[in-house]
Amino acid sequence: MEKYYKTECNSPIGKLTLCATKDALIGVWIEGQKYFCDTVSETIENDDLKIFDETKKWLHEYFKGNKPKINDLKLAPIGNEFRQRVWKILCEIPYGETITYGEIAGIIAKEKGIKRMSAQAVGGAVGWNPICIIIPCHRVVGTNGSLTGYGGGIKNKVELLKLEGIDMNKYFIPKSGTAL
Repeated sequence: MEKYYKTECNSPIGKLTLCATKDALIGVWIEGQKYFCDTVSETIENDDLKIFDETKKWLHEYFKGNKPKINDLKLAPIGNEFRQRVWKILCEIPYGETITYGEIAGIIAKEKGIKRMSAQAVGGAVGWNPICIIIPCHRVVGTNGSLTGYGGGIKNKVELLKLEGIDMNKYFIPKSGTAL
């Protein structure tokens, strides 16, 4: 049975919990986040893993406004094939840019050779992203400019987008919905 390790670190948006195998990152969650640590059951406290040092350095650079590369870290998020495909697309969204749930659905539909894919299904996979910030699910927005759908909280989504220099004038926070 695979062993999972965890540690914590502070960030400008709150305490983060990091989870990993011996050498690959499997989770980064913001305290109070929806689906907090749901992909792992038992974890062992361990602050001394190289992957944790690398992740903390990556996050520090990110929050300083630098653009660390996602592939600088060994990532191994746990999820089914569909979720894995969505998360791979998320990793391709450039720093400081956004994409819509519908655009991601269109990419997957084209790959599968089908007419359309449900943007709601994509939203579900985005919401289950276990490696927040690094796998940039905060860069996904509604087609109409809605900032709904961030498990780490809408306030944190706004802060991360602002950090990346995204013009927030074209986006809005919905009055009701998921992950507000």
